[in-house]
Amino acid sequence: MTSQGDGDWTPADDRDESEGERLDRNWHELLQELRVTQTGTQILTGFLLTVAFQPTFKELTATQQGLYLVVVVIAVLTTILALAPVLLHRLLFRQGAKEAIVHLTDAILKAALVGTALVLAGTVLLIVGRLLGEFAGVLFGVGTLLVVTAIWSVLVPLARRRLRD
Repeated sequence: MTSQGDGDWTPADDRDESEGERLDRNWHELLQELRVTQTGTQILTGFLLTVAFQPTFKELTATQQGLYLVVVVIAVLTTILALAPVLLHRLLFRQGAKEAIVHLTDAILKAALVGTALVLAGTVLLIVGRLLGEFAGVLFGVGTLLVVTAIWSVLVPLARRRLRD
């Protein structure tokens, strides 16, 4: 009864769930992840949107103002991505599209997480660059991306390996 197609099920899995139950469980798990991502992206975007209205904004260099604009655009797009599954669910609600909703939401959430990583790195670059100089900002911004990359490319495969053992 349980689907093996998307990697959510293994032969050692003792769940006895129908395809619909599995999709419902996957949707609820995605909703929990979306709640965290949506809140984080909205707060960060809101913070970034207020920066331009601070008196000291005019003291930023042209490069810093350009970086700020890029980070704001990525933050807004990331917030839109994080909210998109809600619209997707509303548009396809009760149309027998749960599988499509789950798969699209999974892809959208992954893209939103990449956007969040870029916004965080850009924000760190901007703040540290303003406080300690552009070189330090670049180091800290790149360092932030390296930490995210390490978590995604090292810790996740390690966790998968432990699950297989």
